Amino acid sequence: MRRLFTLLCLLLPTQVHAFAAEDVVADLSQNRVSINTSFDGSEILVFGAVKRSRPVPVGTPPLEVIITVSGPSEPVTVRKKDRRLGIWVNTESVDIDAAPSFYAVATSGALGDVLTETEDQRHKVSVARAIRSVGAPASISDAQSFTEALMRIRANDDLYVTSEGSVELVQETLFNTEIRLPANLVEGAYETRIFLTRGGEVTAIYNDVIEVSKVGLERFIYNLAHEQPLIYGLLSLFIAISAGWMASAVFRFIR
Repeated sequence: MRRLFTLLCLLLPTQVHAFAAEDVVADLSQNRVSINTSFDGSEILVFGAVKRSRPVPVGTPPLEVIITVSGPSEPVTVRKKDRRLGIWVNTESVDIDAAPSFYAVATSGALGDVLTETEDQRHKVSVARAIRSVGAPASISDAQSFTEALMRIRANDDLYVTSEGSVELVQETLFNTEIRLPANLVEGAYETRIFLTRGGEVTAIYNDVIEVSKVGLERFIYNLAHEQPLIYGLLSLFIAISAGWMASAVFRFIR
């Protein structure tokens, strides 16, 4: 029995790590994105190569690459509107525990072909898996529809993107793709992950971070609004009054 146990221990790592001879060497075209008054989005080039410690065995499933970029997660309340007495009102709501403010997935093939459902659940790769919604009120019978509504709304705003087949993979060694960051980004660390898969199973993971922050006038206004709300309110009121007075003076001059 002891000999059998020892033999299983020797064989098990070889079976579990059958594709562990590969690793990712990658980089980003930029690791920092600055948001200013003229910011209208940015494109991040993700590129790299596959490093191998030994040749790939004959008959091994082809290599695939998945790249994800995830913005800071935040709780979200999704509300459903219904028409009551001719007026649209909020009738039901579901609190989602954490949803990425931005999420992009780029793959070298169809997502369902390059990643199994089990691996997707383990690594939270697809948009649906990246959203964490633990529970919903007992009165809500279709809680999943609220999550789907959030995904649909943010997809329309270019905040949730799935680009199947957009990763260019050359001879199972070199890869690259472009991730489009829209103008309506929030500040924070955007986690970038690169997955190598074979037969739908993840064999290697690479992690990097893109820092997104406001600069210049955007940074001054943001800090003022969050750190000195009273001064921000008074300044906004002063600007509004001044703009109204100037407009009135111009019209009087024209007359």
